[in-house]
Amino acid sequence: MIPLAIPNLAGNERAYLNECIDSTFVSTVGPFVNRFEQMVGEAAGYAYTVATSAGTTGLHAALIAVGVEPGDLVIIPGLSFIATANAVAHAHALPWMLDIDSESWTLDPRQLEKALREETARNEHGALLHKATGKRVAAIVPVYTLGMPADMDPIVALAREFRLPVVADGAAALGARYKGRSLGELGADLTMFSFNGNKTVTAGGGGAVSGNDEALVKRVRHLTTTARVGADYDHDMVGFNYRMTNIQAAVGCAQMELLPRFVARKREISAFYDKRFAALPGVLPFPMPDFAESACWFAGFVLKEGDSAALRARLREKGIDARPFWKPLHFQAPFAACPRGDLSVSESIWQRIVTLPCSTGISDAELEQVAAIVMAEVGL
Repeated sequence: MIPLAIPNLAGNERAYLNECIDSTFVSTVGPFVNRFEQMVGEAAGYAYTVATSAGTTGLHAALIAVGVEPGDLVIIPGLSFIATANAVAHAHALPWMLDIDSESWTLDPRQLEKALREETARNEHGALLHKATGKRVAAIVPVYTLGMPADMDPIVALAREFRLPVVADGAAALGARYKGRSLGELGADLTMFSFNGNKTVTAGGGGAVSGNDEALVKRVRHLTTTARVGADYDHDMVGFNYRMTNIQAAVGCAQMELLPRFVARKREISAFYDKRFAALPGVLPFPMPDFAESACWFAGFVLKEGDSAALRARLREKGIDARPFWKPLHFQAPFAACPRGDLSVSESIWQRIVTLPCSTGISDAELEQVAAIVMAEVGL
């Protein structure tokens, strides 16, 4: 089986892990944590970064840091990995799901504007309320789907007009750019990154939260390190033990050294599939809007119509690890009753998506094998 996406441990991982063992710094403090934070911040174009135990925990802490409170609503796209909605729920808030744009698979700025203008109003205290539920709208969480930045200029402009913080879920977006700008220049108050095993660069797990507001990022750090005050066992609020270990950070540092090479390879793989499948009549490429340069976390294609399940099953029988993509969040049991807008784009696309092997270590011969089998199964 040619796997979908596996780690490419081609750098200094072993040497750095041995350093952890030799130094005995294997837990939540150590030099690799600091180095990793600096490397992530520099790669994303942010001034400050906090490493966390997972992307989800980082997103949870970021939401608390920007002021999300129990009972609030947080705007998210209806098509995302469930961790986006879970982080909102961990903050004891509810997702308000809006649709994606068909050209980017990211939060649709037009529906966002319509929803904010027509479905919210400020109360006598200045809080922005969702008219249908009476709940306060507390934040916007655009998701950088497949490593593709959302159309951030209009989203951030709306956020500023309606005085809402923006916390970007950039889980797989390291290496991406938007209108020639780094992720740190897009206006999000905080951005979360994930380093799970299937990401372009991995720490075996873990996440990071980056921002340019020093006080805000310090608040994230405080929340993720048990809200401890000083050297004694004093804590000034309910905090979380969301720290990354030095062992994880050691792997992460080795991987970050290879980030440019890995992102370049991801883009090569995506371009290869797009070119090889261009003549297939029933197939469309993954989105590539003009406003951004994706990090191309996953690659594959979209059927113009139908359900991809049977095709994926046939590909797997032939040794190609073809997978589905995210199920829309309102189809997930924990979030079925949450407020939502028209999610017709999310509903129409998710069952037609096929993700294909795209590990950065995949060989050209393996890519050719994948392409040949896909073309035979789809009809050419």
